[in-house]
Amino acid sequence: MPGRHRPLQRTGLIVTAAAVAVVVVAGGAWAGYQEWSKNGCATTVQLKVAAATEIAPAVRAAADAWSKREDTCAQVAVAAADPAAIAAAVGGKHGVNLAGIGTGAQSQADGVDAWIPDSATWLVRISSEAPGFRPTVLGSIATSPTVLAAPEESAAALKQAKMADLVPRLYADKTLRPGLVEPSRDATGLTGLLTVAGATKSAALRVGVMRALAANSSSIRKDLLLKVGDSVGLAVLSEADVIEHNAKTPGNRLTAIYPSPATAVLDYPYAIMPGVDPEKAAAATRLRAALGGISTDLARAGLRGPDGSTGTGFPALPGAPATVTPPPAAGAAAITPLLGSWTAITQPGRMLAVFDVSGSMKAKVPTAGGLTRAEVTQRTAQQGLALLDGRWSVGNWTFSTNMVGTRPWKENVPISSVATHLPELQAGIGRIVPKDGGDTGLFDTALAAYAAVKKGWKPGVSNSVVIYTDGKNDNPGGLTIDELVAKMTKLRDPAKPVRMIIIGMGTAIDRDELEAIAKASGSGGVFVATDPAKIGEIFLEAIASRRGA
Repeated sequence: MPGRHRPLQRTGLIVTAAAVAVVVVAGGAWAGYQEWSKNGCATTVQLKVAAATEIAPAVRAAADAWSKREDTCAQVAVAAADPAAIAAAVGGKHGVNLAGIGTGAQSQADGVDAWIPDSATWLVRISSEAPGFRPTVLGSIATSPTVLAAPEESAAALKQAKMADLVPRLYADKTLRPGLVEPSRDATGLTGLLTVAGATKSAALRVGVMRALAANSSSIRKDLLLKVGDSVGLAVLSEADVIEHNAKTPGNRLTAIYPSPATAVLDYPYAIMPGVDPEKAAAATRLRAALGGISTDLARAGLRGPDGSTGTGFPALPGAPATVTPPPAAGAAAITPLLGSWTAITQPGRMLAVFDVSGSMKAKVPTAGGLTRAEVTQRTAQQGLALLDGRWSVGNWTFSTNMVGTRPWKENVPISSVATHLPELQAGIGRIVPKDGGDTGLFDTALAAYAAVKKGWKPGVSNSVVIYTDGKNDNPGGLTIDELVAKMTKLRDPAKPVRMIIIGMGTAIDRDELEAIAKASGSGGVFVATDPAKIGEIFLEAIASRRGA
């Protein structure tokens, strides 16, 4: 009844018949209008929602209808927002510089109460590096499966191929010219990479396919779509991308090839951001329930429901399945190493790899079939080197104590081009051999390695030191941790950053020591594999991460 207060059960918020203000966005800016009912609200909750561009109109329409309902008492602002821009801003707020997108203007995420990106992979990537980012995710709003898009005239020969058979051709058949959107900055590219990687049967094939895709990658989807049929013969895109493209360019229609079963989809999660006050969180939760009825608007936009089914008005592509069952969302364990491989394959770099060869590296690793820690490290180094192309330069040092006189480190291969010195670099891996009775001259070695990379610093590439160690510093007469930190801090030059990546193995390390070294370098991070058999995965995580950078 008018004027009677009725409590909302979730928050204790007192409301009357609703006076509603709905804020609508055009062109990415916040612009609004107000439509007031004849009755007033004792309290009005204001919600700011950022939604992926393709879903924003449907979300806005549903939010508008919801806001006009009696006793809603909410102001809802829905902004069409590039997920990468929001991710960069949110990451920046949490001290994370996401690979491929860096940090954006934090103002883009200011006041956002609910975020609907195109993929939960954004949430996974931020939370895996920023423990303080823990949004409340209330399911999926819509889905769009990953497809392989090709011109109609060339797609017929591909449509009948099984994904497991087609993927090797992406690498071996030079006429296919496959391409995708840069996966570190676009979820379509990342879900596409997950789809392709899920169908590879060996690490070597995965690397080969990624290199083939990288040769025709684009920074944005529109650019990739324009290339299909020209420099790109087969593009990894979303179904919604192909539907939109065909609607806008009927003279250049694309055919979609659907992987079966689906291995990755865009899933448009609804996430209430961390730190939102309880009243707003309750209102955002109620808005999420209202969004369950927007399937018609989504279908017309070429998006499927959360269960992968099509709705009324869905402009189905020829041969499109009626339902594409969404697979379980990929977690950090799948995403992070894949992005690490992609980064190593596609981005030039200059890296000094420094390997602990103290006596403890003779210890056997039960989870690695009885290989020693040194042998596991050799295997990781070989796999890592195989990822790097001719645009990389790599050096190899080993360290313990008294390696060259009293000096604890030894240069096996100076930082050299992979293109011209691959045999020497491969041979250098064979020198990762434990020294009988050797201790761990970590501090002096870390400083010397940092100084060496800084001295030869090159612009336009990532300059880094990667140290593998399984123990605490133990080098009588060497630097103390305070002396190391002081000297490294003095060497540091913001104009010539050097990433200090330290990979700790086992449980005998001193993480505080390692963190102090990484912090003193000004850029980098510590990554720990309590099980040394996992250092290959940790290496890829370190390459993909921009923690502290």
